[in-house]
Amino acid sequence: MKSTLDQIEDIKNNGYTLDFSAVFNHAFENFKKISLYSALIILVFSFVFGIAIVGIIAAVYGAESISKEFFESLENQKLSYAQMLISTVGVSFVTALLAPFGAGFLKMADCADKDEEFNVSTIFTYYKAPYFAQLFTATLIIAAVSTAISNALETIGFIFFGPAISACINFFTYLSIPLIIFGNLKAIDAIKSSIIVVARNPIMIFLVFLIGFIGSAVGFFACCVGILFTLVFNTSMTYATYFAIFTVEEKEDSIDSIGRWDDM
Repeated sequence: MKSTLDQIEDIKNNGYTLDFSAVFNHAFENFKKISLYSALIILVFSFVFGIAIVGIIAAVYGAESISKEFFESLENQKLSYAQMLISTVGVSFVTALLAPFGAGFLKMADCADKDEEFNVSTIFTYYKAPYFAQLFTATLIIAAVSTAISNALETIGFIFFGPAISACINFFTYLSIPLIIFGNLKAIDAIKSSIIVVARNPIMIFLVFLIGFIGSAVGFFACCVGILFTLVFNTSMTYATYFAIFTVEEKEDSIDSIGRWDDM
């Protein structure tokens, strides 16, 4: 069976086809298996992260400063170049730190697809070697570039171009995370490979990208709490898209596998 990089080379030279109906049906069936459990996980950890954020703000600015006016003043505050740099680094670092957590939902989707048992610990699967370093690096690069460009455009008055550029970057790096965790690629290779795959069939990938986003947002429009259940639909869509394009390498002997990752 061809390696992931060999498959990428084939895609680069010959392109590929993607059956939207098959991808959507696969994603929807997968979503039904993980939606309830993932909603509970999102609810619990959103509460934990929320408490942590409030605690940090209280420690830095004082508990008495936490009010509606305080958050409005932060939103309307014009950042200096130094503050903007700190903001870019901070946002990128936090995003990268949470990347393995998000990747854990893809692991949950994989377990559900294979009818394997999964639990809360599944979400933390990729906070260990060899995946953490690659996920952290890839996400740090993507987030830093996206945030820096967005902030730079906003400072010169192009407010709406920033989010548009960020969305474009996220679109072309759509498959970076699954290429790391399922394709065993390094961070840089995963980013470059994702760009190649998306560029070879941008219309179809944009369609699944858009449907995944809309499907995740449906719960918010139907009922705000409902987004907890629909948010993971994009994960299922990403999972189904990846496995519609790539075949998985056969598992190696554990000793050989350890040696290959050590070389990275």
